[in-house]
Amino acid sequence: SAGVFLDTTEAQEDPGKLPENYRKGVELALEQINSFQTIKSVFLFFKSLEKSAIDGGFGVSYIYHRFYLKATRCPKGTANANPTKCAFRNDRPLIDCGICYKTYAGEIQSEPKAYVHCVHRPQLTQDLLKMRVEHCNKMSYANGSPSLLASTKQ
Repeated sequence: SAGVFLDTTEAQEDPGKLPENYRKGVELALEQINSFQTIKSVFLFFKSLEKSAIDGGFGVSYIYHRFYLKATRCPKGTANANPTKCAFRNDRPLIDCGICYKTYAGEIQSEPKAYVHCVHRPQLTQDLLKMRVEHCNKMSYANGSPSLLASTKQ
């Protein structure tokens, strides 16, 4: 059974308190975002918006996680960047990420390929959110699992 947790506060969350299977997805998104040439500051995890997981049995899970990344005052390339070392900036828009992937024995699998969709919050539209959900649902259906985001439709 999938569970969804919604949080509307603007307080920063400790990424170390995320369950391991969600933390690995955040790390994947951060690698992607921080590798873009146009990104000049280090981005770090800020907070979760939605989380859901389906137990596919035999050590398989399908994960969906929507979260914010936030720019810091540290320049790109800063080693071991963290919120203590790199203060968050409030003059840059948040990046809204939606990511879904399959894990086996706690590791993200290469098939199906993890889906990472991140966009600056001002550019995020309902159509983009809908596309994100549809993509993740197709990914879990293709593997014979129930809809990953079924529990978010109320």
